[in-house]
Formats: sequence, C-alpha cells, structure tokens
Amino acid sequence: MTSLLPYICADRAADALAFYAEAFGAEELYRLTLPDGTIPHAEIRIGDSLLMVCDEVPNEGVYGPKKLGGVSAQFTIDVDDVDALDALWAQATGTGVEVERELGDRFYGRRSGVLRDPFGHRWTISTVIDVVSPDEMQRLLSEEAQLRMPRERRRTTHMDE
Repeated sequence: MTSLLPYICADRAADALAFYAEAFGAEELYRLTLPDGTIPHAEIRIGDSLLMVCDEVPNEGVYGPKKLGGVSAQFTIDVDDVDALDALWAQATGTGVEVERELGDRFYGRRSGVLRDPFGHRWTISTVIDVVSPDEMQRLLSEEAQLRMPRERRRTTHMDE
C-alpha cells in the first residue's frame, strides 16, 4: 500500500505541537528531541490522519512558511457534519488563530472556513453540505469569477447587451 504523509516544519515545533493539540484536538504519538531541545521529528494524529512535524533545519534548507514568507502547502480538516464543523471552528478560533475566511457555504458544496496558524500554515476546516458535480462546480466557479471581475473585463454574450 502507498500513502502520502504530510511533513511540516515550524519555527518552534514544540509550540506547534501544543497549538495543534489545543486548536484541532491533535493527539501526539511521539516526539524525538535533540540535546538542544529541537525536535527533528514528531508525529501527531488529527482525526484519522497522521501529520509529521519538525523544527527548522537551516543547514538542510528546511524552513517553516513564516521564514519563507508564504504558504507552500495547505491542509483541510474534513469533519462529519455542520455541528462538528462549528465545534472545531469554535475550538480553533478560541486559540486566537488568524481567520482568513469566515465559515460560509461555498459553491462547490462545502461549508468551510480558513485559518492561519501562528507558525504560518494555512488550514481549512470543512464539511460537505451538498453533492455538486465537477461540471456544475466549474459552471459556478466561472459565474463567481465573472462577478468578481471589474465590469469592463467581464465576458459578454448577446444576452448581456
């Protein structure tokens, strides 16, 4: 069997592990610690998923998103229903995390919100509220993109004239 396991780097891995436990209910499976206190490897479980975490390793060019000045990967925590979503959202936002996008119903059939953790990683918390086909998602995305565009740049059809 082949699996993809995300491995993230934080500028303060010990603080990140504590934050993920508080914000997302992560269970720490184990951590390895060097004599200077840095963490070269730790594993946590969020729901059914494994996430590996380490401190920055400058001599190997391994840095967290804050040091790099942006996000290179995003994570989505998918929950069973809207009640679970609301509970986890309240738990996470109660930690003072930065809210990038408030909870809301999205055109692609999910209710979701987006958070940025104190270490620069981006997290979406989401649940399915409607089954939307890829073709319908594309149609709705195109409509939404058109509405966000300045009027002079929008595509027009004979029906718009």
